[in-house]
Order: sequence, then C-alpha cells, then structure tokens
Amino acid sequence: MLYWLLYEKLFPFFHPFRIFRYLTFRTAFASLTALMIALFIGPYVIQKLREFQIGQFVRDDGPQSHLKKTGTPTMGGLLICIAILLPTVLWSDPANPLVWIAVFATLAFGAIGFADDYIKVVKRRSLGLTARAKLLWQGLAAAAIGIALVVLSQFRLFATQLTVPFIKSWRPDLEWHWLGTLPHLGFLAFLPFLVFIAFVLVGSTNAVNLTDGLDGLAIGCTIVAAGALTVLTYVSGNVVFADYLELQHMPKVAELTVFCGSMVGASIGFLWYNAHPAEIFMGDVGSLALGGAIGTISIIIRQELLLPFIGGIFIIEALSVLLQVGSYKMRNGKRIFKMAPLHHHFEQIGWSESKIIVRFWIGALVFALFALTTLKLR
Repeated sequence: MLYWLLYEKLFPFFHPFRIFRYLTFRTAFASLTALMIALFIGPYVIQKLREFQIGQFVRDDGPQSHLKKTGTPTMGGLLICIAILLPTVLWSDPANPLVWIAVFATLAFGAIGFADDYIKVVKRRSLGLTARAKLLWQGLAAAAIGIALVVLSQFRLFATQLTVPFIKSWRPDLEWHWLGTLPHLGFLAFLPFLVFIAFVLVGSTNAVNLTDGLDGLAIGCTIVAAGALTVLTYVSGNVVFADYLELQHMPKVAELTVFCGSMVGASIGFLWYNAHPAEIFMGDVGSLALGGAIGTISIIIRQELLLPFIGGIFIIEALSVLLQVGSYKMRNGKRIFKMAPLHHHFEQIGWSESKIIVRFWIGALVFALFALTTLKLR
C-alpha cells in the first residue's frame, strides 16, 4: 500500500518518494517492520493466550523433560502470520498477483494449523485434526495455489519449467503440451504440475511441523531458509543477476523479495520469545503457515529441487520420521532411532536441548549456503 500511495500516486509531486521504487529499500523496511511488530505485540499475544488458557499439551510418550513445558502458551503462529502479512501488504506492490498467492498460501495453511490447534486446546488432547483430514485440507490448499499459478502461466506471468541444480540447459517442463491439442482434455495438460505442487507443499508444511519440537528450533531454521529464499527471489527477478547466473528471469517474482524479507523479520521477532526456555510456542498455526510459505515461494521461483537444501534440517527431520515408521512396520517393531523426529533421538542420547538447537541451526546454515552456491556451480 505504501508503494502504491507514496510512489505511484505521490512521486510525481514529491520526487524524494522515488526511494520507494527500489526493491532493496522496501525489503529492508518490510523486514524491520515485521521485526518491530513481532517484538511489540508479542507480550500482548502471550498475555491473551494465557488469559484464554491456550497452553501446550505435552504427550506422555514424548521426552520426560518436556513435561515441564505443559501449559506454555501456544498458537503463537498467529503472531508470526500478522508480522509477515502486514509488512508485505504495506511495502509490496499490491498489483502483483504472485504476492497475493504467497499471502493466500500463508493464510490457508495457517488456517489448517489453527483448526488443528483449536481442537487440541478445546478437547485437551495431543491430536487435533485427523491425519486424513489434515492431508485433505492441505491438498485442497495446494490445488488452489496450483490452479492460480496455471492461470497466471496463460498470461506468461509464470512458467512450469523446473530449474535443475548444477545443469544449465535442462529445464524439464511439467506441462503435457500434447494433451493441450486434444478437445476437452486441455486441462489435463497441467496435471503433472498440480500433482508436483501438492507433493511439494504438503511435504514442506509437514516437514516444518515435525521440526517444531524444541524451543526455537523450527523458527531458527526458518530464519535461515527465508534468508536463502530472499536471495534466490531477488536474483531470479533481477535481469542482470538472472542472466549472469543463467536462471529463468521472472520480473514479477522480484516483488516476492519483500514477502521473504517480512518472513525473516517476523521469524527473528518470534524467536525473541520462543528462545529456550520458550515463553510461547508457534503451534501448528505457525509451522504449517511457515511451511506453506516456504514451499510456495520455492515453487514460484522454480527452485523446488533446491528446497531439500534450502530447508535441509526440515527434510532430515521428516525423513527420520518416515524411516522410523517404515522400520517399525517392516522390521517387526525394530526402530532406527531411539525416538523420532531426529531431535528427540539426540535428546535421548544425552544432548542438552540448547546444544541440539544450536547445532541444528548450524546445519541449516550449511545447507542454505550450499543451496546458494549451486547458483554458480552450473
């Protein structure tokens, strides 16, 4: 809104407002705005959550050291969503449809998490939505995002070609063009793209959700992933950098840098209250919203294949659960880890919570830096 008001409307009358044209300026201020919002309204949100007795329910079969966290205010993801979305609306170009898709993704997956958290709080149990219901709603949200991107591809505002790490020339297209020539079957041409979108988004949201098990762990890894996405989004939308790095140049994507900057600022602000020992937990409303936002941005900038490195810790945590469940079912109850997700395994072998958190942050940073190096190693 500030971009529209101060640059597009008032710039002809007051030329210093030209500074709002610069993406780096608006991204920096969006990040600072998100940080200030999270820091200033954080205590109010924590107080209200306590008044409404919205506290964390800790499962008995988890680490015994976590039982002391019972009752800590949860659903702090509401704070994260507010701190991301308000600066995005303030500092980005409201005419850019890709920004609104990112906003929708955050709200849609956040709403699924909110419903899950609400059921847990009201019924005082460790499980909210059933796994089937959660996957169904996540799939519907992913389908809506995919359909919106398909529509934009018809106006050449989005491309269905993938960017493959380390390979310059090979860009596989997820659209079956041959189906587009058949009567009444043209819509099926985008079926592979929609299935792929659903896989990426459902995977990313649940991976972040599984990582959210220790104070500050998920939000710290989110800061790193969002920072990497900020760089990737900026270079993808900048004609000079995109040409130099031989990326797909997508001019409309540049505006999403503001959204990514807001995510960085909001995450840092939330970490202030979520650092060990946590005063507030993000809950599913936060983890699903962040996972949906990270997955959606990676899809829009066509870097889905880099997502396992951008969010490396998230992927490892999710894989540890899949391996544990698979091993238990296929090997007659035998487990690979002492407990899953992976951070609980390290708790069981004697690592302190703070040590696990910091070491996982370091791992997240290494993965993100590797993801950025692939831009040149092509």
